[in-house]
Amino acid sequence: MARQPIDFSGRTLWLSGANGVISRAIARAFFDLGANCVLTDLNDNSLADFAETLDPGGKRIISMAQDVTRSGDTDAVIDAITQRFGHLDFVVTSAGLYRDQMIDGMTDEQWHQGVGVNLDGVFYCCRAAIPLLAKGGAIVNVASMSGHKGSYMHAPYAAAKGAVLAFTRTLALELAPDVRVNAVSPGLIDTPLVKPLLDRSGPALIASTPLKRLGQPEEVADAVAFLCSDWASFITAETLHINGGIYIAS
Repeated sequence: MARQPIDFSGRTLWLSGANGVISRAIARAFFDLGANCVLTDLNDNSLADFAETLDPGGKRIISMAQDVTRSGDTDAVIDAITQRFGHLDFVVTSAGLYRDQMIDGMTDEQWHQGVGVNLDGVFYCCRAAIPLLAKGGAIVNVASMSGHKGSYMHAPYAAAKGAVLAFTRTLALELAPDVRVNAVSPGLIDTPLVKPLLDRSGPALIASTPLKRLGQPEEVADAVAFLCSDWASFITAETLHINGGIYIAS
């Protein structure tokens, strides 16, 4: 029996933090595979411009503003999904905040903002989506290599991403068997986010990566699409590492 290609036609994705480089690659991948896409981010204007490049007629895409640190913002997203598409199949939480700051000089506000975006936002989106998620649906939370090994000068980010991994496993247990929940942990991906790090120690980092290069946003997007697809139908509560081998976990 021939294996069917991945086809998301008629299925609906909610992608938070959709205006980032990796997030845009995820949106393109799902749209190209036929999905309806609900794209949310703080900056609705530039997100709307991006959405129009994918779907000029707006038949399969909604873009709207969402502050993931505000739980009430999820209500408007769920209402829009319900009214426009009537169902939700996939949730990908991709909003992130990654700022340099040593712990000894970190303010309460900096800590809470980092945890708010990188952890609270994942909880708010997933909680809001549960009643609308179709049987056979999937959630993928975008974590990070930092959540496994820490990250110098990025304590809120690393701490929150580590918590996202535990939250993902717990949510997978609670939503089984109807909805699968997994995470991806990207490593060094070619985005503006890692440019300061590469400026400081790029050659050494590339040399220590077995595949000897940076990852591409599309490679993360492909992994997310795989985890949402029927090709991953027996995978839940797992984390897929996308890092070229620079960090090896079992």
